[in-house]
Amino acid sequence: MSFLTYGARVHADTVTRLIEHNIQIMRTQTGDARPTPICIWGLHGIGKTELVKGIAKRINAPLVYVAPAQFEEMGDLIGMPRIDGNVTKFTPPDWVPTQDGPGILLLDDVNRADDRILRGIMQLLQYYELVSWELPKRWLIILTANPDGGDYSVTPLDDAMLNRMLHITMDFNAAIWAQWAEKAGVDERGIYFVLAYPELVNGKRTTPRSLVQFFDLIAPFDDLNAELPMIKILGESCLDTETVQTFINFVHLKLDKIPGPEQIIDGNNFEQTTDHIKRLVNDGSVQRLDILSVVISRLINYLLSRSNALSEVQLAQVAKFILLDFIPNDLRLSMAQELVSTKHPTPLSGLYANPEIGKLLLTKM
Repeated sequence: MSFLTYGARVHADTVTRLIEHNIQIMRTQTGDARPTPICIWGLHGIGKTELVKGIAKRINAPLVYVAPAQFEEMGDLIGMPRIDGNVTKFTPPDWVPTQDGPGILLLDDVNRADDRILRGIMQLLQYYELVSWELPKRWLIILTANPDGGDYSVTPLDDAMLNRMLHITMDFNAAIWAQWAEKAGVDERGIYFVLAYPELVNGKRTTPRSLVQFFDLIAPFDDLNAELPMIKILGESCLDTETVQTFINFVHLKLDKIPGPEQIIDGNNFEQTTDHIKRLVNDGSVQRLDILSVVISRLINYLLSRSNALSEVQLAQVAKFILLDFIPNDLRLSMAQELVSTKHPTPLSGLYANPEIGKLLLTKM
């Protein structure tokens, strides 16, 4: 299916960098300069709205959320008229912020609004004002939009409106989603499932949002295999049939029993934990490197999303895991490189102290 979007196609981390870059510019601007609004395009349920909310929370900036599709009258957008002396002015609607920023005004699913509302928004995008009121200083307007084309019930944006914004399209990336999921406390069995089957995520009903809903519903079940009839019902309530069947197969294969990162770095039974992983990877005549890659991806995400440093014992456990004999050398090397990379805020540079890992990183062999 062909969708029409605008701007570079990137993942969530790049969208975040673009927004934070523009907020930084806005903070340093003087005078009456206003930032250019940013429109984030992407499929439904991919996390556009939550990404913007997360940025506002992280930088401690106020966020005002508006869904223009809910506006039924122009008064919902521009406010109500009042007489000020001999002049008719408009009182701003209650959603309009009143304090100076830095702040974010989020116009969510903007192209689901009626064409009349879209025409009214054009002045707001160009001048940060409507009729007789204006937004406070240092506010950034961010919009989200679903693509034109396909089955989306959207109103096409004309060139005059498109030219008033910066555009970027957000695509799903399982590894970046998994990093967010670690911090958000998503059920670890769900994280493993998404890492194992990322191709299922962008379906009609299966989206990152609906998957998180499903994972929240099954989180109370300690033994998923014993609850498969209810899991099937819960899954079919919010996911595509193919996704539900794949998740049931995931449970049948005991992939929901993959040890989590805590068991690898904190557990007292390291050998038992890694033997379990080895049996899953070497189940049958074919080595399941896909399972091993999922385990490694999850461990990397977990380690890099931690807010506190590893203890010496935990660091030693990580080193022992990297050097396990059933991990192919290319996966071993890529894992070590990722963990000590300086691009991350808290690199695990202590791994260099292990002679075998230091040699691995230096010789790349």
